[in-house]
Amino acid sequence: MPINNRLLSTFLQIFFALLMMIVVGAVAFHLLEGYSAIDSVYMAVITLSTVGYGEPAPMSQAGRLFSIVYIIGGVTMATYFLGSLSRLLIEGQIQWAMGRRRTMSKINRMKDHYIICGYGRIGSLVAGEFAAKPIPFVIIERDEDIVKRIPDDIPVIYGDATEEEILKDAGIERAKGLVTVLRTDADNLFVTLSARELNPSLFIISRYEEERSESKLRRAGADKVVSPYIIGGTRMASAALRPAVIDFIELATQSENLGLQIEEAVVPPGSPIAGVSVVDSNIRSRLDIIIVAVKKKSGHMNFNPGASTIIEEGDRLIAIGERAHLNELDVLLGAEPEKDG
Repeated sequence: MPINNRLLSTFLQIFFALLMMIVVGAVAFHLLEGYSAIDSVYMAVITLSTVGYGEPAPMSQAGRLFSIVYIIGGVTMATYFLGSLSRLLIEGQIQWAMGRRRTMSKINRMKDHYIICGYGRIGSLVAGEFAAKPIPFVIIERDEDIVKRIPDDIPVIYGDATEEEILKDAGIERAKGLVTVLRTDADNLFVTLSARELNPSLFIISRYEEERSESKLRRAGADKVVSPYIIGGTRMASAALRPAVIDFIELATQSENLGLQIEEAVVPPGSPIAGVSVVDSNIRSRLDIIIVAVKKKSGHMNFNPGASTIIEEGDRLIAIGERAHLNELDVLLGAEPEKDG
């Protein structure tokens, strides 16, 4: 933050100016009064600080005149620099308070957003994907240095996600989902427990490292648990054994790709295609989109659904097509577009 750089610069100016004043005073007292090096420095310090413990020896008329000028100059310099430092401190506190107020105001207006707990390597990637969508989200991060590096347009709360009050500040009662990617499985487990208690309908995704943590996270209320190491290892093996398949997956899932993409869409209540078969919905003919799977409300995944498969309310349609056509799918389903809060 710029304010921190200015504070550091002002502090260094004060330090070096004070050091120079002491050096100048010590040299002057040594030349004018013939004090030793230690006595000269001692005299410069007590004069500059206006303490006045007493001179090492009686001073001459020239020494007294110099002391008057030295005190006036030193006090003036100290007043100026301390005033500048105080203004910067107050300015920094005001800027911080105003920035936090704007952030909290924005978060308080959010609804159906996501909360990302942790902005490390994985958290930053998740945030990048959400921003590209775009999907409204809030970041909770307890490392001050990391918080300073987060772009100003991203709402972030500086705090510990394991604390319920911090989760409430992030609007967890109104949130749609939570992604916890903290450094330890214990922290992710604690966040999952707290989040599930605060919002029973929340969709929770949790990261884990140790295999034994997977079942604990599921019992704690996580809807999905993900191990970056398992995914990475599986992906590397697939890249070696089935490179064309991986190329297709990357083409369909990378958000920066403007061509073919894979997406899911929920059939909302009252949708005009609810109760209609896949072939009669005309999704393929109207939008040039391929429905590769239908996930039923029961959780059953129907891969490569036949033409007679009935689409029902609450079903999730997994579709592949061009981005522009996928954007029209929600309109066809009768779903309201997502808002950024």
